[in-house]
Amino acid sequence: MLPLLPLDLGMVPMDLWGSITGFFETVMWPIYWAVSGLLVLFHYLWSPVLGADSGWTWSLSIVSLTVVIRAALIPLFIRQIQSSRNMQALQPKVRELQKKYGHDREALGRETMKLYRENNANPMASCLPLLLQMPIFITLFQVINHAAIGDAAGKFLEDRPELVSSLREATIFDGTFLQARISDKFLPFSGFNGVTVLTVLLILGMSATMFYTQLQLTRKNMPPEALEGPMAQQQKMMLYLFPVIFAVGGVNFPIGVLIYWLTSNLWTTGQQFFIIKRNPTPGTPAYAEWEAKQRLKGRDPSAGPGKKKSPQGSRTVGDEAVSTEGVTVSDGPRVQRQAPRQQPQRQSRSQRKKKR
Repeated sequence: MLPLLPLDLGMVPMDLWGSITGFFETVMWPIYWAVSGLLVLFHYLWSPVLGADSGWTWSLSIVSLTVVIRAALIPLFIRQIQSSRNMQALQPKVRELQKKYGHDREALGRETMKLYRENNANPMASCLPLLLQMPIFITLFQVINHAAIGDAAGKFLEDRPELVSSLREATIFDGTFLQARISDKFLPFSGFNGVTVLTVLLILGMSATMFYTQLQLTRKNMPPEALEGPMAQQQKMMLYLFPVIFAVGGVNFPIGVLIYWLTSNLWTTGQQFFIIKRNPTPGTPAYAEWEAKQRLKGRDPSAGPGKKKSPQGSRTVGDEAVSTEGVTVSDGPRVQRQAPRQQPQRQSRSQRKKKR
């Protein structure tokens, strides 16, 4: 008979639980070191402006930390876009495989992954930025949560107990109905006060930004064929599920973590807006709008976003004009064509006699 699994953490043997937590802390130590270091650095930079113990100093430190993290993830975001567009372009072939191997799930999965591999499309690439942010999110939660009880998490805070006390007592919206410490949480519920109202407002802001971002993505930057099938249904479901996730999860996090979450969502919204305007996916409503704007400006949009096209359909090589209509021209150095050598003409025998 198999032994029963423990139903709660209290039933886990202490030596085993200690080993698990010790391993987790060892793996997370570099992230604690980096997050606490950046937080202390930005606090040092903002302190001369707003004061060392101001809640706004710590809030702006969290916002600055978020901006640095999201900026560092831009290369992964670019890879995510490329992989997502490759997968969208492969959807007709995927549907053909579904018709061919509809009843053989194993063969369908094998052939689908083979198709993705041959075309450099990675289904996991869209999840990578989110997965990399999770340890940072957990670390920031632990840093603020520990500060709320007067403890320190992270090397740079452990060496500066006065900063731990400052972070614990840092208050924003002093003297207003929104007054709250950034280490406060909605739960346990203590009545309608500044913490309650501010938490609700932050959760509403997080939900609104995520909803708008997903709505813009599905309506403007996805081809019509990508809006059909089970994948599209999952995206539509997530469009309405995210606000519920934010509401359930947000009440358990300190105000400071919600500030990080809202800032990250705002960054995602701005990033998505920039992509839709400047580099939309071909075959989407956003791409059609981009083409129309290019024609109004007198430009030929056939080269696509982010590419330069010869302005008059030709370029000069040496002294000759070479037609390049419909061809994308690179911006590399021009090579001058050398004129061919002219061979001396042979003179007839009568011409040589006249010269003599």
